[in-house]
Amino acid sequence: MQNKYLICTDLDRTLIPNGPASESAAAERLFAAFTEQAGVTLAYVSGRHRALVEAAMTEYRLPLPDFVLGDVGTTIYRVGPERNWQRYEPWERAIAQDWCGLGHSDLENILSDLSGLRLQEHSKQNRFKLSYYLNADEDVAALINAMSSRLESAGVNARLVSSRDDITGQGLLDVLPARASKRHAIEALMELEGFTLQQTVFCGDSGNDLEVLASPIPAVLVANARPEIKQQAAALAEQSNYPDQLYIADGNFLGMNGNYRGGMLEGIAHYHSSIRDWLTSSVAELHGVTA
Repeated sequence: MQNKYLICTDLDRTLIPNGPASESAAAERLFAAFTEQAGVTLAYVSGRHRALVEAAMTEYRLPLPDFVLGDVGTTIYRVGPERNWQRYEPWERAIAQDWCGLGHSDLENILSDLSGLRLQEHSKQNRFKLSYYLNADEDVAALINAMSSRLESAGVNARLVSSRDDITGQGLLDVLPARASKRHAIEALMELEGFTLQQTVFCGDSGNDLEVLASPIPAVLVANARPEIKQQAAALAEQSNYPDQLYIADGNFLGMNGNYRGGMLEGIAHYHSSIRDWLTSSVAELHGVTA
C-alpha cells in the first residue's frame, strides 16, 4: 500500500462483534494485519468514555489505536504506542463555548423536572456529555423540543442526540455542546493531523453514526446494521448530495459476510484500490494460498 489513511471506526457492533450477527472467521486477523501497515492511522470514535474503551480493547483484543474520539465526540485523545492517552485540550476549550460557562450540573438542574428522562450512571457522564435513559413510551420529538427550549433560554447552544441500544432496545439521549459530535471531532482530527477527505474513511452501524454517514466524509455502513438504519443513512446521504460517500456493505468481498470488521474492510477497499489489492493478497496468505 502507498499513501496514508485515516481509518475512523465506531466500536460497538462495528469494530466489536458484540451484536447478534456472526462475524467471518478471517475478519479479525485481516483487520489487525491491515492496521499494522505503515501509513494507516487508526482512530476509535465512540460514545464510550476512556475506561470503557480500554476495557473493550482488553476484552476483544482490539488493535491499539493512534487516537480515541470518545464520549460522542466530546473528547479527543492521542494514544499511540506508549499508551500515553494525551487529552487534546484545545478541542474541549472550543466546545466549552457552546455551554456559555455552565457545567454538567447546571444543565441537569435546568432539565430536572422534565418527565421521561432518567439520568444514566455517573460513569457514563462527563464534563460535556449529559446522558439520559428515555421511557419506552416517550414522545421523543416533543421531549427534545421542550429540552431545546429550556436550554436556549439559558443561553446554551446544545446538540441533542437520541438513539437506541441495539441489544436492550433502551432509548438513550445525550446533551452535548452544539459543535461536539462524532463528525465534528473527526473533522478536527483530520485538520490536526493533516488528512484530506480522500484519505479518510469512517465506519459505523447505528443512529449515532448517521451524521457522519450522510456527510462528505467517505463512510461505510456495515452489513449487520439494522434495516431502518440502512434506509435512513441512504436517504440522508441522498438529501445531503453525498450518496457516493456512503457504502453499505453486503458481504460480497473476499468470502466475508460483511458484518463488523468484514464489512469495514469491504467498504475501505471500495474507496481505495491499493488497499483492495493488499487485502486480496493478504487473505490468500491467511488461507495458505500463494497470491
